[in-house]
Amino acid sequence: MAIDPPLALCYLDSVERVAYSKAALRALRRIPANASRLIRSKIEQYAADPRSLAGNVKTLKGEKGVVRLRVGDWRVIMSKEGDVLVWWI
Repeated sequence: MAIDPPLALCYLDSVERVAYSKAALRALRRIPANASRLIRSKIEQYAADPRSLAGNVKTLKGEKGVVRLRVGDWRVIMSKEGDVLVWWI
C-alpha cells in the first residue's frame, strides 16, 4: 500500500498539523491496510479533539510533550504538537 504525500502532512482544527516521521510512514506501509486506516483515523480523531480519546492516551514519563496513543494492539508515540514519531505492537 502506498501512502500519498498529502497523508504525510494533514492540517486539522485542534492541532495545527500532524506530521509523520519517515519511520512512521514506513511502518504504515508495512502493516495491514485495515490497521493502517484505523491508526490514521485515530490520530486524526485525537488531533481534532484530544478529549475524545482521553482513556487511550498517556503522557510518557521522562519525555516532556510526548504521549502514547493506544489503538488496539498498536501503540503510537507522538508529540503533543502533532508529530507522529513511531509506533509498535
